[in-house]
Amino acid sequence: MNRSLLVLLLSIPITFGLIYLLMIGNGPQKGLSIRDRQQLPPLKIYCAASNRKVMEAIRADYEKELGRSVEIQYGASQTLLASLEVSHDGDLYLPADQSYLESGIEKGLIAETIPIAIMNGVVAVRKGNPKGIKSWGDLFRSDVRLVQASHEASAIGMLTRKVLSQKGEWDRLSAATVGFRMTVNDAAGDVIVGAADAAIVFDAVLHGMDELEAISLEELSGIQSHVGIGVTQFTKNPSHALQLARYITASDRGLKRYTENGFQIEKGDLWKERPEITLYAGSMLRTAIDSTIQAFEEREGIDVTTVYNGCGILVAQMKSGEHPDAYFACDMEFMKAVPDLFPSPIPVSSNQLVILVKKGNPHRIGSLRDLTKPGLRVGIGHEKQCAMGWLTQNTLRESGLQSEVMSNVTVQTPTGDMLVNQLQAGGLDAAVAYITNAAGKGDFLDAVQITGLPCSVATQPFAVAENSEHSRLTERLYLHLKSAESKEAFLAEGFEWKADAP
Repeated sequence: MNRSLLVLLLSIPITFGLIYLLMIGNGPQKGLSIRDRQQLPPLKIYCAASNRKVMEAIRADYEKELGRSVEIQYGASQTLLASLEVSHDGDLYLPADQSYLESGIEKGLIAETIPIAIMNGVVAVRKGNPKGIKSWGDLFRSDVRLVQASHEASAIGMLTRKVLSQKGEWDRLSAATVGFRMTVNDAAGDVIVGAADAAIVFDAVLHGMDELEAISLEELSGIQSHVGIGVTQFTKNPSHALQLARYITASDRGLKRYTENGFQIEKGDLWKERPEITLYAGSMLRTAIDSTIQAFEEREGIDVTTVYNGCGILVAQMKSGEHPDAYFACDMEFMKAVPDLFPSPIPVSSNQLVILVKKGNPHRIGSLRDLTKPGLRVGIGHEKQCAMGWLTQNTLRESGLQSEVMSNVTVQTPTGDMLVNQLQAGGLDAAVAYITNAAGKGDFLDAVQITGLPCSVATQPFAVAENSEHSRLTERLYLHLKSAESKEAFLAEGFEWKADAP
């Protein structure tokens, strides 16, 4: 902190000094008082009208529990997206369907998204169904006044037109509609006041509207909305915006309110003001992922505890009862060792085994066979402790040189870095390790490629634990690890990139 800024902070009341430090710091702070939070600028949400009732309840809960004020602008999903595009303002965007978030991402307006709930299309009628609407054909009777929400501005209107166009029913329904309203709430309101006899709405919208009831029709069965929330690219405090998003999507906070309001909820994390997730990762990955993880911690305002070690050691710890939120393995075989914990691994990168030698290759080593030279001191990874050691033994077996090379092995370690250190110190003449272990060490090491043996390539998969209490948060960590910036870090360390593969 520079001197002028320090003098400024010391010259103003302590409460406001704390607020300023919070706003320029690394996210939500523990122990901040309700009074201090109340002095922070309000967080702003653009929210679909269909979610108004539930969001008012969540806003009241959040402001009471955390003391941070929230401003909400309600409207039609497309109208709100257009406002966001023009204003470049606001922290969160909560439309009535995922498609608007996808559009926001394409336009560069939205960063992260988190799923919330599902809504289904139904026909809203007055309580007791006075018009006796029971079938699709009843909507076209001359005595039935049907209204819809705008298909250009609202999610229910957009989805209705999309689904019914595919079924060849849209033109007929559109012609029978007496009016199009701006929002789904407006359409339901027409039925309440008697201005219409029926309206196509989302089922959750009718929760708490005692004057109305829902009629489910087969023709509307494909009208389903997936509701999610997105963090805008324009938020001035992403960690605070993400904290609010986590609150809204937490299974024991916001999603409880969604359930109470008739929504079919998606899976959510447990709420913690500053959550902590644990990642087990093979040691070879440290230099490629450390900076990405630190940036993720800062953006989310959370803590990631990363445990690096040989994958054999990590697997042994997990089998003994330790369950991290995610596992980034050195090779797929070590992920397969814990399938009950991580059922859906995704390949991210690959790494090539090479022979590392001192600069200039004084022993003229050009292949695995050269590692059998009498008196050569060779180091390899430990087969039981790391993927590198397991992969080395497979490669030696396939080459037909396992016994001859092993007779020269003087060191077996759980990590490639330990082999590099011994090479540099003069304790080894050669080591079988990953190409990434040579990254940045060209001043004293050369790498000799192992050719003709496809088993010498390791693939690194990432997986979220099935029982993680913070699986949504951990999924977002994975998205950061497969980002363009992360890809560059992997490539710079010598990895091959696989996360872009279909």
